[in-house]
Order: sequence, then structure tokens, then C-alpha cells
Amino acid sequence: MPEIGVHRVTKYDPADRDGDGCYVGPLDSDCDEGPVEAAYLATVAAFARAAGVERLTVRDPELSGSGHFDAGPDPAAHDLVGLFAEPADFHDGAEVDLATAVELVRAMLRGDGAWCLLEAADRFFVHVGWDQYMYIGTAGPTGPGVDRARELGLFPEPLAASPYAPEPDGSAPEPPADEAYWARLRRAVAAGQAHLLEERFAANTARWHWLTPGTVDAVRGRLAPRSRLDVRPDPFTADPDAVLGALDPAGSHYVLREHADGRLAACWIDPEDAEDTAAALAGVRRLAVLSDDARILPTAVLPDPDGIVRVRGRGCPSTGTARPGPPG
Repeated sequence: MPEIGVHRVTKYDPADRDGDGCYVGPLDSDCDEGPVEAAYLATVAAFARAAGVERLTVRDPELSGSGHFDAGPDPAAHDLVGLFAEPADFHDGAEVDLATAVELVRAMLRGDGAWCLLEAADRFFVHVGWDQYMYIGTAGPTGPGVDRARELGLFPEPLAASPYAPEPDGSAPEPPADEAYWARLRRAVAAGQAHLLEERFAANTARWHWLTPGTVDAVRGRLAPRSRLDVRPDPFTADPDAVLGALDPAGSHYVLREHADGRLAACWIDPEDAEDTAAALAGVRRLAVLSDDARILPTAVLPDPDGIVRVRGRGCPSTGTARPGPPG
């Protein structure tokens, strides 16, 4: 593997850091959505072109905010309009051109709900962290990118590695959703044990699909590559008011909603937040609380066409969990 040169690129002058490396200068941590943002994006492009990179791969994607989408494409309902035809196109392993990668960096700098690592095999990567901290690694020449960043008023600082570099978390690998898995699923559906398939194509988000003996193969054909799959029985046992009344008012609950037109979507609700709960349940015909204990089959991952599972472990950095913040 060629040696990767890594730089932390920020708007923060190193002269304004204390002895522990914490930034103590006058700049805030917000994206200006203007010239500074443009400088970050131009720097990414300069590093990539110097490395001869024109396409990058989306790794470890996640969506937040409006991240739980209905089962079916709804391009008007997500934060990636103009970049992907539907949310599920933003999946691990999706390839994008450099222009789209730059727009994804823009979305991450703005905190617009989408986050991922962008990589070009062992030649190049871009990682965006909290507070406008960006990490660029390249096996190509770093001079053009460093020079461009400085011309634009940014501060590229060499590092040994990106804090977002994925590391194995020690957990057992998840099994592939191979032909044996689909055979087991068909038997469970035929026996009336399995009714719903949860498709998680990015962290913090899912699509839901009803299963019948005649639709298993059709649902399989619609799944996003590298999705994690969970199978459940029909969870709907009561009307929304009865389910809501049985919830612990002091906790948060992951619920599945069935709308009047049959669409399915999941979200977290907090019964103590009456306004948000009312908004989340508007137009809902049925409601169910979801539990990991109700899974019919172990979680499985869609393998690539060669049969290999390339989704990384669940311990990878995440906007919702382990995503590390910068110094200061």
C-alpha cells in the first residue's frame, strides 16, 4: 500500500491554539456558507486532482434528522436532492464523481443531515468532522493541495492519521444475506412467522417492506446494496392511541408508523414532548413499538455480487455515536 500523507485542513490559525492544541481564537465553529466554505471545497478538489482522483466511494454513510424514509422513493423528502435520485442511493459503496463528492463535503460542513467517509481505494480520502475540521489523505503529491489551501486562507497541518480512520471494533462479523438466508426467509414468510423487512442502507435510517410469499423476490430486487436486513413479525397490535398510552412517558421509543395509504416509516418519539409526538403521529393509521427481541432472523448484510460482505463493523465513527470531535 502506498504511503498516505494526511493533513488536517481548517480555518483555525495554529497560532491561536493553547498548549494542549485547543483552539482559543476568535472564530466560531459554524459554516459560513460563503467564502470560507468555498475555500474548503476548492481545497478538496485541488488535493483530489493532484492525486489523479475523479471518482470516490461513499463509505459508512449515515443520515440524521429526516433520516427515516417511507418505503418508496420520495426525492422531495430528503437532504440529498440533486445529488441522489432517492435516499437509498446514498449507501455504502456508492461511487460518485468528484463534483458530487465536493457537494457531499458541503453538506457535511453545513450539517445538513448526511455524513460519510469519502475514499478512493488506497489513494485518497476526505473525512469531515465536527466544527469545520476536515482531514485529507492522499498518496499523490500534497503540494498543490497544501498551496491551494494556504492561498485561500486555510491552514493545512500534517498529521500521522485521520481520527476517522476506520478501525475494527472486535465484534463478530455479521452474516451475509446469501441464498441460504433468502431460503430461510421464504420459509418463515410461508409459515406466517415473518411479515416485515427492515432495510438499513445507512446508519440512523431505514426503509420498511411488507413480505408475502409472492413478494419476497421483488422486495429483494429493490434493496440498496450493502444494506443491513432485519426481519420481524407484524408488530401492529393496537390503535395508535392505545400504543401511545402504554408508553413510559419518561423514555424515548422507536416506533413504526403505518400511514393511511399504507406507507411505513419509523422514528423516535418522546411522549413528554407533546408537540413533536403529535407531529410524528399525524395521519398515522397504526402504530407499533419496535423491539430487537422481535427479530425472526439474525441481522444479515447484503454481500457484493462476488459474495463478499464489505460493510465495515458497527464501531465505525458515527455522527450519532462515536464520531470524534476535534481538539478545542
